[in-house]
Amino acid sequence: MMSTLFDLTFVLVAPFWALMILAPRWSWTRRILSSPLVFAPPALLYLVIAVPRLAEVLPAVAQPSLTGLQELMAEPGAATLVWAHIIAFDLFVGRWMYLENREVGVHPLLMAPLLVLTILLAPIGALVWLVIRSVAGRSRAAREPVLAEPGRTAK
Repeated sequence: MMSTLFDLTFVLVAPFWALMILAPRWSWTRRILSSPLVFAPPALLYLVIAVPRLAEVLPAVAQPSLTGLQELMAEPGAATLVWAHIIAFDLFVGRWMYLENREVGVHPLLMAPLLVLTILLAPIGALVWLVIRSVAGRSRAAREPVLAEPGRTAK
């Protein structure tokens, strides 16, 4: 059972990643990813796995220790729960990056590998995105005309 749920975890999010990476400018991609409900399938799966294990999981997260986490992770249900947690939040971060990029305007050929990096190593992908977003934001601001404040003329 846990093996099936483990496999199902990525299957639930793969279509959203595919849209962000392979069809980022398609109108339906923006429409679908704009909904916070894309986060619901992996979050619901997490809930299904977590509820029967609350008695085991709560002590491990309330007072975490490396030994306690190692012992808990030896159990397939707990490992699947952690995997669902990772997959759900990777999608959350990737979706945030995709939506922010719609405003910043980084080219899809740069965003696609960054989103793949985020699938694999989300914290590193998010850090790289913060740098790219900062640079792209400054570059965009430099190209846009400065609007005059009320009572002042534009330069």
